[in-house]
Amino acid sequence: MMDDRATQERVLHALSEQPGVKRIDTHAASVFLDGTRALKIKRAVRFAFLDYSALEKRKAACEEEIRINRPLAPQIYRRVVAITEESDGSIEIDGRGRPVDYAIEMSRFDESRTLDRLAKAGPLDVELAAAIADAITASHEKAPISDGAAWVNSIPALIDGNSAGLCNGDRLAAAAVEQLGEASHQAFLRVRLALEERARRGLVRRCHGDLHLANIALIDRHPVLFDAIEFDPQMATVDVLYDLAFTPMDLLHYDQSVAANIVLNRYLIAAPVETLDALAALPLFMSIRAAIRAQVVLARLSRHDADGPGMLDEARRYFDLSRALIHPPAPRLIAVGGLSGTGKSVLARALAPSVAPQPGAVVLRSDVIRKQLFQAGHTERLPPSTYRPEVTAQVYDVLMQRARQVLAQGHSVIVDAIFARESERDDLAVLARACGVPLHGLFLVADLATRQARIGGRQGDASDATQEVAALQEHYNIGRVGWTTIDASGTQAQTLQSGRDAIAEGK
Repeated sequence: MMDDRATQERVLHALSEQPGVKRIDTHAASVFLDGTRALKIKRAVRFAFLDYSALEKRKAACEEEIRINRPLAPQIYRRVVAITEESDGSIEIDGRGRPVDYAIEMSRFDESRTLDRLAKAGPLDVELAAAIADAITASHEKAPISDGAAWVNSIPALIDGNSAGLCNGDRLAAAAVEQLGEASHQAFLRVRLALEERARRGLVRRCHGDLHLANIALIDRHPVLFDAIEFDPQMATVDVLYDLAFTPMDLLHYDQSVAANIVLNRYLIAAPVETLDALAALPLFMSIRAAIRAQVVLARLSRHDADGPGMLDEARRYFDLSRALIHPPAPRLIAVGGLSGTGKSVLARALAPSVAPQPGAVVLRSDVIRKQLFQAGHTERLPPSTYRPEVTAQVYDVLMQRARQVLAQGHSVIVDAIFARESERDDLAVLARACGVPLHGLFLVADLATRQARIGGRQGDASDATQEVAALQEHYNIGRVGWTTIDASGTQAQTLQSGRDAIAEGK
């Protein structure tokens, strides 16, 4: 192995000496950036979780990385190339001589456009957050179903591995690490049966496995998932919700709570409805992911003491996030009602990120559920027949059922619908009492001209309401509301503040 390392050091040195080349080293790879090309060489190392010590193992790992990642990022991954030693002793890329190493040839992208760097620079916009969720959804739909029992059985060892890694180096308080481990094991016991059922349903798959923000790049304005785990199929064979959990957790780490909430809600809209029955596992999944990132940063710190204070602070923030996530607060039920054009959906989306537990409330919107019932696209206009009273009653029944599912998992929910009938509002109060959670009902009001102007300005929205529908709603007999009435005729910021104030007063 020493000879292999020595040979590789010659290779790495030779590539580093080429004009205009930028070298980036990680614990397991060296990447060389040159113009529009990037070469990634597996380092001749052996860890508990990977072994690149021999040339044939590095070649196989390069081939496997291409196989796993090209379907996710065809615009990045090109091929495996040999690094050769020529007859004169020189090192060449894809030369005629003896292969002494192998590299993954990739198209170079702007390194400043990975999502971790974008998240550091400022808030991620709504469209990008939604596109991230769509990219993850698409990857899960293609991911092959795997042995779910093995994944569920591996979780206790994963928790223990986190505890051991976090204690290494004595940089974190041992008692706090132990408490996190105990709380994680308890959380696992509470959700184990649900996870086993998900495994039987085929929701454990060969996933990306490492979806933190540095492994998602914005290329041509689209988020692209790359650098999926190739060295250990078992490590990447997980519940799809665990695969997802890495991204909202990392968004929370970068203070991107709005984007984290959008990713969760967008993903849930496309996911099977049974996913709502697994939300109780989300705090555990995100906590485990945060602990893993804390370990990675601590390991990097041990190799780069020069940036010790900054890295140690980052590791501690991941660790603190892991500890906070494993103890989610009690859920709440929030309802946002009002006639079309009052801004219900805008308010619901704005409230959701700050409604604990993290990453914010699940938003259930009647317009979206109606489209799902008729298997229509979210912006596809439905015919008037789908708005018959009996259909609307079915929509509200589904709303109540799904709200009950979410609350039963210990997660907060915001229900977004007109709620024009007293019976609909009463049903929600009954649900809150049955689930033992507080109900915060907000009913938005605005004059007809304001509502019609807003409806006229909508684009790409799930609502089918027209200005004519808004006029007809003026004749609704709303009856006794019983919720906090909010004047929504002002700005979105004013309505949001009023909503937050009303919820705070109702605690």
